[in-house]
Amino acid sequence: MITGIHHVNLLVPEGTLDDANAFYGETLGLRPMPVPHLQRGKIAWFNIGEASGQQIHIAFGQNEPNASRHPCFKLGSLQDLQALQERIWNHHKRGGSAAPLAADQPGQQNSGAQGVEYPSRFFARDYAGNRLEFTS
Repeated sequence: MITGIHHVNLLVPEGTLDDANAFYGETLGLRPMPVPHLQRGKIAWFNIGEASGQQIHIAFGQNEPNASRHPCFKLGSLQDLQALQERIWNHHKRGGSAAPLAADQPGQQNSGAQGVEYPSRFFARDYAGNRLEFTS
């Protein structure tokens, strides 16, 4: 029986693990994890929360432009969601190699499907084009 998700693997261009650490570690606040010795410099792993057992893995590869597939990250409260959206938006506006390519602006309608089923969420595309959803 499946009891949860162990990890989601996302693709980034070769040589951009520093950008992955800047975006996933600093902007999103995920905790970097050690990777197997032979894979250092080729992948990055991040824990979601302190003890969830869930991770985001970053590997080199090519993304399809504007793909709709995405992981959805759940935050503990609406306030946490709003604070993260502000951090992501600010990183997007500030720019740089690790900046999100797109981000829903705080206070504006989110870029996903609309409906009463989606009361509090937003989307962003990381620096490599991975679509990310965030909800509370």
